[in-house]
Amino acid sequence: MAGTADNGLKIVVVGGFGVGKTTMVRSVSEIRPLNTEETMTRAGEGVDDLTGVGTKTATTVAFDFGRITLDARNVLYLFGAPGQERFWFLWDRLFSGTLGAVVLVDTRRLADSWYAIDRLEHHGTPFIVACNDFGGPVHTEQEIREALDLPEHVPLVECDARDRSSSKYVLITLLEHLQAQALRETRT
Repeated sequence: MAGTADNGLKIVVVGGFGVGKTTMVRSVSEIRPLNTEETMTRAGEGVDDLTGVGTKTATTVAFDFGRITLDARNVLYLFGAPGQERFWFLWDRLFSGTLGAVVLVDTRRLADSWYAIDRLEHHGTPFIVACNDFGGPVHTEQEIREALDLPEHVPLVECDARDRSSSKYVLITLLEHLQAQALRETRT
């Protein structure tokens, strides 16, 4: 692995609390990821909504960071954002310089994804949506699109954030989406 690269490409993984952002960054990073996970304590019980994540014992308090070398000149930097509302103030800073984003969702808690989508749209940041498989109720693509008010041009994929190849597929889908968008913009 080269020590430097000519082009650093920044991708952010966002979504609600406990949807698998840290897991995705861990599964796909070629380096040991930097993470800021801390043990959850009773002090957070009255602050964080633990609905649907009752077995969670640690949580990201700043961000996760991973790296993927694309070739000799290009490196993909991955940043996983914290999901709790009390850390959302960090998101705008994380979006700075971002090429694009993955909105990771848990289909059992689709409403937890609205804020992420809203912030990305506000910043004009291109994104895709990846449904992390938690074995919850099965929804059709159309039901998910309607629940998230997701336009047809935004890719929607299924994934298992624990699986490296599945996480790579999500990132490849995002990069293909960004490339297609850039081609559309150069034609107009």
